[in-house]
Amino acid sequence: MPSTREPDGAGRGVAAARNELQRESKRLRLLLELTNALVSNLELRDLLLAISESIRECMHCDLVSVWLPDEEQRQLRSVTMDFPEGRGFARENLLQQVDGSGVGKAFKTGKPVVSARAAEMNAPEHQLAVQEGIGSGCCLPLTSHNRTLGVLGLGWRVENASNAEDVEFLMRAAGQVAIAIENSLTYQEIQELKDKLTQEKLYMEEEIRSEADYEGMVGQSAALHQVLQMVEAVAASDSTVLLLGETGTGKELIARAIHARCRRKERTLIKLNCAAIPAGLLESELFGHERGAFTGAVAQKVGRLELADHGTLFLDEVGDLPLEVQPKLMRVLQEREFERVGGTRTRKVDVRLVAATNRDLKKMVDEGQFRRDLYYRLNVIPIRVPPLRERPEDIPLLVSYFTQKYARRMQKKILHIPAALLRRLERWHWPGNVRELENLVERAVVLSPGETLEITAPELADYAAPVAGRGRSAEERERIVRALKETSGRVGGPNGAATRLGLKRTTLITRMKKMGIEPRKLG
Repeated sequence: MPSTREPDGAGRGVAAARNELQRESKRLRLLLELTNALVSNLELRDLLLAISESIRECMHCDLVSVWLPDEEQRQLRSVTMDFPEGRGFARENLLQQVDGSGVGKAFKTGKPVVSARAAEMNAPEHQLAVQEGIGSGCCLPLTSHNRTLGVLGLGWRVENASNAEDVEFLMRAAGQVAIAIENSLTYQEIQELKDKLTQEKLYMEEEIRSEADYEGMVGQSAALHQVLQMVEAVAASDSTVLLLGETGTGKELIARAIHARCRRKERTLIKLNCAAIPAGLLESELFGHERGAFTGAVAQKVGRLELADHGTLFLDEVGDLPLEVQPKLMRVLQEREFERVGGTRTRKVDVRLVAATNRDLKKMVDEGQFRRDLYYRLNVIPIRVPPLRERPEDIPLLVSYFTQKYARRMQKKILHIPAALLRRLERWHWPGNVRELENLVERAVVLSPGETLEITAPELADYAAPVAGRGRSAEERERIVRALKETSGRVGGPNGAATRLGLKRTTLITRMKKMGIEPRKLG
């Protein structure tokens, strides 16, 4: 029969030595795993999850959490919560105040905070411990290079689970964790900076191409001169500017002029057309997003707002900004802070905002389509950009400018612009404004066979002087109908009616609806 005798003193000593050896082996293995994590894992979340699991298994605890501070270091957030048997109360993204919590005390003092029983914990942790059935715990500062980066939290379901020797070892482990976190945060900052520089490079290249197309504001009329005086007056300030005017009047060019004369001119002018991006993607394009924020977000994205930091953000067609995005823009204007889509980290930003719209924002406010508080924030300095029909004396200069621009591009020589042609163009009311005139001149340069600018007879008929007794709306309706017939009812595309008329596709569709024009009946 096997012996049932209790092991003698020597046997108990051997067993205890074996257990101590196994414990030391586990702890050394943990330190080795933490060292390996320093060089093998630079993604912060993956790194912390791996570290938390290793600590939990080595220390036979039930919960391991890592807490990192916000930028103001007033709150700590649980960025990981490794708690396989948890009841759901202790979870990621919990917030604890630096003042008034055990986690906060460890962060502020740089010393471990040990609670042998749940009753010894500060109020926030005590409530959480009761809900989760935690009997004891400790919070350890994550310190590297004399800087506390965060807090490592451990919890056990039993009381008095850790002793002074455990805490001493955990402080060594916490030092390794802190180095790993510091490396990961540095890597993340470098990656974000690289992404930002890459995006800025792309935008700068686009700006260079765009500036090559718009070398300056052309005109000598009193109406344009008044706008330029306003630009000079407001450029030096950081006040928000709202550019008002019809489509095609050159609002973007005015925004460029404001940026070129302000103290931020060495930084980038970042543009975002609120009407050109689907509503579901506009928030991500403006504020950026974190990886996994939504389906298809396979990588982190820096938004236009972040790219414009210390520069100027130009929001074109701001009247098309979705209602659900407007409060977030309001927060940027008031608090100069935002979060990326899918992110929890609050980011500070310093931008000068120039917005533009061809819509009646005051009317939209009255109809509940635009936030009143945002409207007043945008309407600090309104500048009305006049339509081309209010400055007909600028038309000859614009025709000459666009003629030479496209002649150089196409390597053609256009030396003469007939005076009769200019007089006819001066009498037209230009519903598409400067953009319509530019498109007309570009087509004329392409089609002119010699050194004289020529416009084909059918097209020239469109620009006849308004006939007495007929309103502009009737004339415009005829032009739209004619363009739709010539394009077989096609509205958009390079050969569509909108391009022929020098209008945006959405603008033409809106006017067609008002006039009751159905393109499929004209195809």
